[in-house]
Amino acid sequence: MRRSVSLTLLAAIFALSGSMLSPAQAAAGPCKPGQGADLRGKDFTKGAQLPYSLRCADLTKAKLSGVELIQKDLTGAILRGADLKQANLTQATLKYADLREADLSEADLGQMHADHADLRGAILVDAEAGQAEFPYADLTGAKLTRAVLTQVNFVSAKLVDADLNESKPGQLKARKADFTRAKLHEAKMGQSDLGNATFKDADLREAVFDQAELDGADFNGALIEAASFVQADDADLTGAKGTPKGIDMPSIPTSAGDPTRPEESETPSEQPAGTRGGPSVGLVMVVLSAVGLALTVVIWGVSAQRRARRNARFALMRRGAEEDITRLGEEIDQLDYEFQVSGRGGMTADGDWRHAIDAYEAAKNALAVARQPEELHFVARAVQDGRNALSRLRARTSR
Repeated sequence: MRRSVSLTLLAAIFALSGSMLSPAQAAAGPCKPGQGADLRGKDFTKGAQLPYSLRCADLTKAKLSGVELIQKDLTGAILRGADLKQANLTQATLKYADLREADLSEADLGQMHADHADLRGAILVDAEAGQAEFPYADLTGAKLTRAVLTQVNFVSAKLVDADLNESKPGQLKARKADFTRAKLHEAKMGQSDLGNATFKDADLREAVFDQAELDGADFNGALIEAASFVQADDADLTGAKGTPKGIDMPSIPTSAGDPTRPEESETPSEQPAGTRGGPSVGLVMVVLSAVGLALTVVIWGVSAQRRARRNARFALMRRGAEEDITRLGEEIDQLDYEFQVSGRGGMTADGDWRHAIDAYEAAKNALAVARQPEELHFVARAVQDGRNALSRLRARTSR
């Protein structure tokens, strides 16, 4: 009996230790060596058929330039050094995938899920990655120059030494992300959630942080010359270098031994007789009341300013979402016109066409009920779904 209890206890301990793996150990979790298809170095650019399952597949240095990988499950796949230029990875799943030094230039990564993925040294120049998910991913040394990163999730991601010059990462979710020494020259970081993110020694010249959430963010050693922080909440630029816009740099207190300050007498000045001693109780009460009133007014004013900034931010985001819906409607009308002119009016019965129409209506409904910035995410997702459906439809009709 005691032996079986001990074995049960040991099994529980091993199970618990397995659930406490480090991120590096967890990254190897979904796959075992040799578990997936061996596709190393394969060329899929000339019509070669991809296997049905790509989960845990070894695609090291495979040629996938321009290949359609929409909604493919590549969980745990090895794509190290793979050529994925202009590939379509919309809504693909690459959780725990190894994409070290992979070339994803100009690829469509919209709504791609790459949680815990290894993208060290990957090339994402000019990639379209709107609403992609990279939580806990490692993008150390990755090149994301001019990449479109609107509403991307970089929560707890590692972007040390990453190149995001001239990128468009607006409305990021990047709490606790590490941008140490990252290149963010002219990057558009407006309306992003960057709480507790690290920007140590990063190049942030002319970057835009307007209306961003920056509580706890570390800018020590960062170069912020001409960077914009208009209406940025809780921005603390202590230790940063350069002159930003839209915010005052923290003042440096003058030391007691500064020769520019007038010397203070070391001995107390003589007080007239009858005035020595502490102030009266009445005077203390009056002063305390005045201070309390002043603090109340200041706190109310700060709260009002924050509410005004958030309302202005939401109005700006809502206007952008409304424009996205309008553009989707125009794309639907344009494709409908092309079908009618070419005599393919029957294409409007296609499932993707119906999906695009439904997504357009869903986006309008989501916008109508949105009251918080977070709720606009549903609008953006519906618009992206509609565009993906139109892209698939166009791809089929162009063959």
